[in-house]
Parts: sequence; C-alpha cells; structure tokens
Amino acid sequence: MSGGARRSARGGEVLIAALAIDSLGHGLFLPLSLVYFTELTPVPLAVLGVLLSVANAITLPIPVWAGAIADRIGPLPVVVAAQVMQAVGFLAYAWVSGPVGIFLAASLVALGVRFFWSTIFTAVADYADNSASPRGRDTWYAIGNGARTAGLAAGGLLTGVVVADGREAAFRAVAYGAAVCFAVAAVMIAAFVRTGEARGERSAESAPASGYMELVRDRPFLGLICLNTVYALSTLMLGLALPTVVLSGIQGPAWLTASILAGNAILIAVLSAPIARRLAGRRRTRTLIGAAVLWTGWCLIMAALVPGQLWWAIPALLVATLLFTAAELMHAPVSNGLAASMAPVQARGRYLAVFQYSFTLASIAAPAFFGALYELDHAAPWLALGLANAVTVVGVLLLERRLPARVLRDTVA
Repeated sequence: MSGGARRSARGGEVLIAALAIDSLGHGLFLPLSLVYFTELTPVPLAVLGVLLSVANAITLPIPVWAGAIADRIGPLPVVVAAQVMQAVGFLAYAWVSGPVGIFLAASLVALGVRFFWSTIFTAVADYADNSASPRGRDTWYAIGNGARTAGLAAGGLLTGVVVADGREAAFRAVAYGAAVCFAVAAVMIAAFVRTGEARGERSAESAPASGYMELVRDRPFLGLICLNTVYALSTLMLGLALPTVVLSGIQGPAWLTASILAGNAILIAVLSAPIARRLAGRRRTRTLIGAAVLWTGWCLIMAALVPGQLWWAIPALLVATLLFTAAELMHAPVSNGLAASMAPVQARGRYLAVFQYSFTLASIAAPAFFGALYELDHAAPWLALGLANAVTVVGVLLLERRLPARVLRDTVA
C-alpha cells in the first residue's frame, strides 16, 4: 500500500475514545436490564422477558447484511448509523410504558447493537491498514478492548450510584445518559475518524464474485469460527457463573463477586495494550493455544472449589481469575486480528461480521450450558468447558498448518 494511502486514515485516538464512550453507555444500562422496565412500567416481568428476548432474536440475521453493506460502502457509516439507532432507542426507553413501545424501543437498540458489533472490527482493521501509526491490527484491537472494558466498568459504577435511592427520575436519567453517550460517540466518529480508502472505490475486479459463497467454502475460516465459539463461551462464563459459584459453590461473602469482577475489568483495561505489544510478532495461533491452556487451568481450579473451605477456596478463586484474565488478554485482540488477516480485503466486512456469530452462539448457549451442567454437579460445567478448551489446542494446530505465513503474525508492533 502506498504511503499516500496509509496517510489517508486519521482519528485513531478519537475512534478509541468513541469506543470508550459507547461502552460507557452500555455500562450505564447493563446493570438494569429488566429492572428498569419493572420499576417504570406496569408490564409483568414474564412479558418483559419475552419482549426483550424476541427483540434480540430478530437481530440474528443482521451480521450477514451488515457485512455486505460494510464491504460496499465502508464500515464507518454503518457504525455511526448503529450508534444513532441506539441513541434513539435509549431515548425512547425514558418514555415508553406499554408492551408495544417497549418492544419497538428494545428492537431498535438491539438492531443498533448488532449492526455495531458486526462492523466495528472491520473499521478498526481498515484504520490499522491505512494509518501511518506503527501499531498493528492486534494492538489496535487490544487498545479498543481495554477502552471498552473501562467504559463498561465506569458505566456500571455510575449507575449503581445514580439509582441507589430508587427514584423513577434516577432510572430515566440513566436512559438519557446512555442516549447521550451513543449520540456523542456517533458524532465523534462521523466528524473526526477516517479509515482510509473507501472500500467501494477499490477495483471491482478484485472483489469476490460469489459473495458469501466464497466464505462458506473457506474451511479454515469456518474452523476458526468453531474454535472461537469455545473461546467466546469461556469469556462469558466468568460474569455468568461467578455469582452462583461464590454464593452456593463456596458459600462465600456477597462482596467477593463484585471485587473479582472489578479486578478483572481493571486488569483488562490497564494491560490490554502492553500485552498486545509483547505478543506482536509471535504466531497468533500459538497465542490462542496459550489462552486455551490458561482457560483449561482456570476451569480445573473452578471444578475443585467446594463449600465450607473458604480458607483455601478464596485464594484459589483469585488465582483462577488471574488465569482467566491472562487468557482473555491474549485471546481478544489476537482472535480478531487472525480473523481480519484471513479475510480477503474486499470481503473483510462479511468475514468479520460472520466471525461475530461465534460470540452470538456462545451467548445463546452459555446460560443453558452452565445451568444444566451445574444442576447435575458443581464441577460438571467446568470439566466440560476445560475439556473443550483442551481439544481446541489440537484444532488450532491443525488450522495453523492450513494458513499462509502472512496471516500468522502481526508484524507491526
């Protein structure tokens, strides 16, 4: 790529700041979820659950469309539109009171969320490719992951303070605050961020003629999606399972869950970029293997925890969480960097959008996976997940043999 093309990207720091503000908006509302509508509307909890589940379910086809749009017009317009949709949706949250209004507002937010996550990784990859910055894709992904984690944590803390007294005005203020965050992030990206050469201006001759059919025939990439589904399930399990493990698994104090999750968030926010820089130049596949080994160790420790022995259970839980955090720091940027490198440039939007299905499938499966196996035995979900991570080591080694050398390393630090 020519030097002129590389200088055509600008606003990387603004993009990261916008990601942090976007995540602040999510963090503001995430702790409320169902509680918001049960406090402010007369709609029964059971009905609310169905409405929100359906609102999210209808977004499942979105990544397929979002990826194709990103390849045609570029990812940034889609990212900005997605944030505007979320801003309008959260603004509506402050006014809706009936089932129809709640469903429409929740659907708008869910659509915005799905469009955003289906295209933001393409935007970051395009920026990294066309920027004069010495940082590679993996480092930019790591910085974005750290900013996102910090935003989520800050939003959750602010919400805890704001709604402590339980007043309706406080709950509505959270919805307004989230709407402002998404609107500000959209304006920042639209006004100051450019990812370089417009994707629609590239030679049509180099574009894949068969669209998604080429992706379906790309067996190594489909293999990566399958492997990453296991890793995505692992990343979700800490937040999903930890409260149950602390309260019933080891019968520990209630404050322990919040402390561990806060510590995990702080480490991710602070260490994402430094760890990515240390890993730059190493084979991405070997980094994923390292993450899988760490998650396997985490699972084995979690499986060994029993009630009534806090003197060793709490230190073991802290050690396990450090293993989890190290695995997460290794996996998050490298998995996205590998997916972006495996994608043909003209189909990057489609490839990275479909790659997000690994996280979608994991989020759907996680509650049932943990609940059913934990009911069977407290160690069962951890042994099953640990075995799955161990098996992925073989899968990644087989994948590595199918990949060209150029995609195995992020050569720019």
